[in-house]
Amino acid sequence: MEANPPGNLAYFRIGVNALIFNEGHILLAHRRDIDWWNLPGGGMELDETVEEAVCREVLEETGLEVVVEYLVGVYSKPQKREIVLTFRCHAIGGELTVTEESRACAYFAPDALPLNTLPKHRQRVEDALLDQPRAVIRSQTNSSEVDQQLPPGMLP
Repeated sequence: MEANPPGNLAYFRIGVNALIFNEGHILLAHRRDIDWWNLPGGGMELDETVEEAVCREVLEETGLEVVVEYLVGVYSKPQKREIVLTFRCHAIGGELTVTEESRACAYFAPDALPLNTLPKHRQRVEDALLDQPRAVIRSQTNSSEVDQQLPPGMLP
């Protein structure tokens, strides 16, 4: 990423997350790289739509095929030059399984999420439960180290 984009344009990484509910429980994936649970998702790739990115990330991390229903929230993370779009989705196929990216996948009651659920993702679940008629817009400015209570520079 360029330090000074031409014409003062801002460059951001675009991330996507999926909120997949089943009988009132929310799907989380337990990451392989760190001991944290999170919503399925990741970064968009070149030449794909937002919807394609959500579907691809969910499939890669959980084995499920999903359909995007609606936008729940837009989260800006200026310290990482990242914007994350979080969508309510529902599963239409596939089989919930562990993958190269997740060591476990499970549904949890929203009021009983694992203690090691990433705080930013916990906030996104809470936002989904607000059931607002329009998307939430939030800044999530804590660093990953602060969220995970790690010393700076200790992320894998």
